[in-house]
Amino acid sequence: MENYISDAMTIKLDDQLPEYPAFVPGCRRAPRRESQLSEADKALAIRNALRYIPPQHHAQMAEEFARELQEHGRIYGYRFRPQGRIYGRPIDEYKGNCTEAKAFQVMIDNNLDFDVALYPYELVTYGETGQVCQNWMQYRLIKKYLEVMTDQQTLVVMSGHPLGLFHSHKLAPRCIITNGLMVGSFDDQKNFNRAAALGVANYGQMTAGGWMYIGPQGIVHGTFNTLLNAGRLKLGIPADGNLAGRLFVSAGLGGMSGAQGKAAEIAGAVSIIAEVDDSRIDTRFTQGWVSRRTDSLEEALSMAREKLAAREPCAIAYHGNIVDLLEYLYDNNVHVDLMSDQTSCHVPYDGGYCPQGLTFAQRTEMLDRDPAGFRVLVDQSLRHHYEMICKFHQRGTYFFDYGNSFLKAVFDAGVTAVCKNGVNDLDGFVFPSYVEDILGPCLFDFGYGPFRWCCLSRDPADLDKTDAAAAEYILAHNRRYQDYDNYVWVRDAKRNKLVVGTQCRILYQDAMGRMNIALKFNEMVRNGEIGPVMLGRDHHDTGGTDSPFRETSNIKDGSNIMADMATQCFAGNAARGMSLIALHNGGGVGVGKAINGGFGMVLDGSQRVDDILRMSMPWDTMVGVSRRAWARNENALTTAAEYNKLYAGQDHITLPYLAEDEVVEQALRAAEQM
Repeated sequence: MENYISDAMTIKLDDQLPEYPAFVPGCRRAPRRESQLSEADKALAIRNALRYIPPQHHAQMAEEFARELQEHGRIYGYRFRPQGRIYGRPIDEYKGNCTEAKAFQVMIDNNLDFDVALYPYELVTYGETGQVCQNWMQYRLIKKYLEVMTDQQTLVVMSGHPLGLFHSHKLAPRCIITNGLMVGSFDDQKNFNRAAALGVANYGQMTAGGWMYIGPQGIVHGTFNTLLNAGRLKLGIPADGNLAGRLFVSAGLGGMSGAQGKAAEIAGAVSIIAEVDDSRIDTRFTQGWVSRRTDSLEEALSMAREKLAAREPCAIAYHGNIVDLLEYLYDNNVHVDLMSDQTSCHVPYDGGYCPQGLTFAQRTEMLDRDPAGFRVLVDQSLRHHYEMICKFHQRGTYFFDYGNSFLKAVFDAGVTAVCKNGVNDLDGFVFPSYVEDILGPCLFDFGYGPFRWCCLSRDPADLDKTDAAAAEYILAHNRRYQDYDNYVWVRDAKRNKLVVGTQCRILYQDAMGRMNIALKFNEMVRNGEIGPVMLGRDHHDTGGTDSPFRETSNIKDGSNIMADMATQCFAGNAARGMSLIALHNGGGVGVGKAINGGFGMVLDGSQRVDDILRMSMPWDTMVGVSRRAWARNENALTTAAEYNKLYAGQDHITLPYLAEDEVVEQALRAAEQM
């Protein structure tokens, strides 16, 4: 039977085991993951991992896998990590039979670059647990498939496992990815942790598991837009103004949260960002994403006051706990204009939130030694953290949840007062999600979202050319302040040194902007001006994600808890021929709290790609605008109506008739009297 199985495969791991790789000293490593497995479960996890391994090596690898499971709570297959540095090399350096297959390899490796990944040895790109795939055997096997795949085959990847190659056609997706799609009754953190430890579930985050993460630049633009629009809506900042002389306070400098200081600086603000992990501060300081660093509360405040008085932007990293920072600022009567939190509260008990009173090292030790006690401390700290936010709110601070499930974590810690209805989270929370108040009505409802691209040549000159082409398009189609904001963003992108890893850019655009800029890029590839480009977006977007505490928090018709939109977005992109499509459970808010659909599209200069772009780019955006319009969102209604006129005879969106409140209330009163 063993020979039969081996002989039936031509694509498999090599018969000879690779040498065990050396680990770079001091490299950030993931904490031990929770996995409350029975003895039968442990045996199953090892047996599952051995499925990738030729039988003659089972005895040796079973011991290695058992040790990894014991020490790390997961089987990573460290032996199978390639030696040396992994990074997104120029596309021509990869083996492959089609451009798409080589492009995917660039993106995978970029996600595992030491400069990009949070825990590179554990394949975690960002968000504490967001993985490219589960283990290094999967990584190697995916690479082998991509090296032989043709433009008439599709690779299927299920939670990091390459199921195999299947015949399709040139207009079909080259890769279809799903991550962590649990059956409803089991869709919770406990069951997910077990499934992940067994090696059958992968947490793809929003873009890590779809290989489209481009470094924290991706969230810089979103945070920049959020802060700028928060200033306009809540602080009276004019449309052509910025946040000069204003103070923003938050926490987190990891994969996504690392954007906060940089975004605040670009928006003109002074910011103090608390971070307990000094290595993350090292990374952001070296990259120039924070300007100052200190482990002194007094010094942090002194720095902030100096820059506020001068109305100069400055990002200050405070090495310490956010609750300590808030207590200090409150006791010193410091006015904070804007406040948020970007700790990884979608996994607060897995290390995503460090309780007040613990150092980062103590947090890591306690996670391993006493996870139950750690849980108690997290809940205590979250409750006090929330109390401090309420105190600042009473002094005029605008606090918004940045979509990391912070307020949900506070509710889970036992604070029912955080709920609008005072009982449960069905009606949302007393403080708004940034999407609910800001990003939703100001950007998503119009279709503006995180369009992004990677120049696969790794040549900075290619990125410069695409930046210039995008800026030229926006300036020629400057309709509203959102367009001008985005023009300024891409105009200054190089000067702001946003690239981490390979040559990528993010640029918020609406449906027509995304399509026309993509078509221009493909024309540039066709004309030999630039090398191939891979398009994508953060799944955090107008239409890619169903998430009641974040992306769909400003959808008020009750459908915010439905996952139809993300699923339809995913399926529609497949139908129209996007190069890669991905569907994930969880995203940035945690298992069971969101479904995310995303895509990747390789521009090779062909007419085929032009045709796909014209079909797929409007769909990918307008599916979200349509959903928002049907929910009666005002800006989405006008955008959808304009789209119906623009595409008359080709596309058509169903729009709602609007009922007067008095009509509904009168009907209810009449019914009560019956």
